[in-house]
Amino acid sequence: MKTYLAILATAVGLSIACTGNAGAVTLKASHQFPGGKGDPRDEMVQMIAREAKAANVDLTIQVYPGASLFKAKDQWNALIKGQLDITSVPLDYASGRVREFGATLMPGLVRNHDRAQRLNDSQFMKDIKAKIDEAGAIVLADAWLAGAVASKEGCIHKPDDIKGLKIRSAGPTFAAMWQAAGASIVSIASNEVYNALQTGVADATDTSSASFVSYRLYEQVKCITAPGDNALWFMYEPVLMSKKSFDGLSKEQQDVIMAASEKAEKFFDSEARKLDEKMEKAFKDNGVEVITMTPDEYDAWIAVAKESSYKQFAEEVPDGQKLIDEALSVK
Repeated sequence: MKTYLAILATAVGLSIACTGNAGAVTLKASHQFPGGKGDPRDEMVQMIAREAKAANVDLTIQVYPGASLFKAKDQWNALIKGQLDITSVPLDYASGRVREFGATLMPGLVRNHDRAQRLNDSQFMKDIKAKIDEAGAIVLADAWLAGAVASKEGCIHKPDDIKGLKIRSAGPTFAAMWQAAGASIVSIASNEVYNALQTGVADATDTSSASFVSYRLYEQVKCITAPGDNALWFMYEPVLMSKKSFDGLSKEQQDVIMAASEKAEKFFDSEARKLDEKMEKAFKDNGVEVITMTPDEYDAWIAVAKESSYKQFAEEVPDGQKLIDEALSVK
């Protein structure tokens, strides 16, 4: 009996240590991006955490930046399995689990920031969010980032320029297009690109404007093809939360999370275009040539994408063609 009471007392003590005051909740938030260095994706999550704490509703969000809690491509699974509460993640990283997510990193589906904002209220995004919900997560804040392609060898204008290069690709749809143009693919997360370029594992990379700066890739490349008015590369990188974790909060705590997330989304909207400008300045300041695609060069890449990325996605993904058509129908 004494042993049982001792065990019970220990268990109660552990419970009190973990939860603190009755009703107090601590959530874990993880992402792969550098913390405290001005990356707006980190700032979105930090902002939600600060707002939650300031609201005094017994809600604390512990943020783990820089893949310090989960590796970049492990975050989606951790979220769905209940090991993680909140994440900021490139949704395409989960396209191996939910193939439809590949449409959120598809060559040419977005093209510019104005269109990205219009996509958020489209049937395309309603369908994507339905898949997120079905998997067990909810979107707290939308975020679209423009991106670029850069090389150690020279500038990439047209498809012939990438032939023979080893390129890191952020996702399967871009990988299909790069391969169709004659490149070979290196499959790694964005936080591993610097070392891959430095050691010769990769000759080139695509990634977001924010990651090009945060990971100091200007130290490893000769030329970058910036988004400009004809951006091939846009990626959806939302802040997500486990439905189970959200449902476990009180109504007051849920309202605080949603209000904080709305504020974070507005912050990011104001920063998205600045990221491209910041990237161009950083690369020019470090002696890297910066170019943008002409409409004709963009169209040449889209022709390759239609015969590779689009075709493969339509054939292999349920409602793949429907998603492509929905995105392209947004004017």
